[in-house]
Amino acid sequence: MDLSDPSLYLNRELSLIEFHRRVLEQAHDTRIPLLERVRFLCISCTNLDEFFEVRVATIRYQLSIPGAKPWPDGLSPAEVLNRIRAKSLALVREQYRCWNEELIPALREEGIRFLTRDHWNAKQRRWLTNYVEEQLLPVLSPLGLDPAHPFPRILNKSLNVAVRLRGKDAFGREAGIALVRAPRSLPRVIRLPPEVAGGPNDFVFLSGILQAHVDMLFPGMQVKGAYPFRVTRNSELLVDEDDVENLAHALKDELYERGFADAVRLEVSASCPRTMVRFLSSHFELGDSEVYRCDGPVNLNRVMAIYDMVDCPQLKFTPFTPRILPTGALSGGNLFEHLGRHDVLLHHPFDSFATVIELLRQAASDPQ
Repeated sequence: MDLSDPSLYLNRELSLIEFHRRVLEQAHDTRIPLLERVRFLCISCTNLDEFFEVRVATIRYQLSIPGAKPWPDGLSPAEVLNRIRAKSLALVREQYRCWNEELIPALREEGIRFLTRDHWNAKQRRWLTNYVEEQLLPVLSPLGLDPAHPFPRILNKSLNVAVRLRGKDAFGREAGIALVRAPRSLPRVIRLPPEVAGGPNDFVFLSGILQAHVDMLFPGMQVKGAYPFRVTRNSELLVDEDDVENLAHALKDELYERGFADAVRLEVSASCPRTMVRFLSSHFELGDSEVYRCDGPVNLNRVMAIYDMVDCPQLKFTPFTPRILPTGALSGGNLFEHLGRHDVLLHHPFDSFATVIELLRQAASDPQ
């Protein structure tokens, strides 16, 4: 057998995308409890985030190295990136199709609703306006872009809104584009209170609230459009242990800078016009092949929050309680005496790890 034959090998990166697709398949499976299906969808989204942060970022770095050799499967880094693009586009489309066409209708049947701006009634609009005034305005810092205020540093995977404006700001300056950055302290999914909700589990996305009320951040100006976006950055740690005197300090600096490292992917709302997409991608030094349009919230993985917010045990897996082996180990028994008579095989997470902790506790107090 010729082990250099490319046909013998699977590409690691393309195989990873297929794994992410298999995770998404769990969200399609109607035999799985509904909120667990939502979790599988979100897991597939966070998996894809990590894939771009580490694997795609690494391949982009390899492209910058002259004379990069083909991989064992015969593909060059450029060819792998092209195939990743095609497979990722298909996966993202399927994620949003699953959310819009399968999960949202199923959640609605269970009384769990995600209300968009088109479906807010007058009472809900008043409550949301008060929410913006009391909870959002004090922590938001909109930034108009002009020669005195260049494009700011955007944190990795943070929620942002690009705003098209017309008119003059409070200082008499013509404004065209502004950015609104949502602090990570703000919840991305907000539950409507009972007095304004149509049911106990009515939710609104933060991105939708910002889009609907962004004009409150720019008094006296006309908002022509508001478009959520999200940038994914290189999160691979590159620290040479032989070159640094203090590894802890080096890692600390590297982790801080990682939030603002080179961009590898730009996610924008499906309604974002091409001119705005070009404006954003140019500032992140990304081409058209690194832009992904989202038919829904750009931070779809944040839907995971409803799993703990919704009290519907019938929509979740039955809680699992690990076994405690050996029986009586945590009720005063001596584990060393037991181990003197029998071996104990623990299979985690099906057997409780508390037995290991108890073994260490007894060992710490045993003179022998």
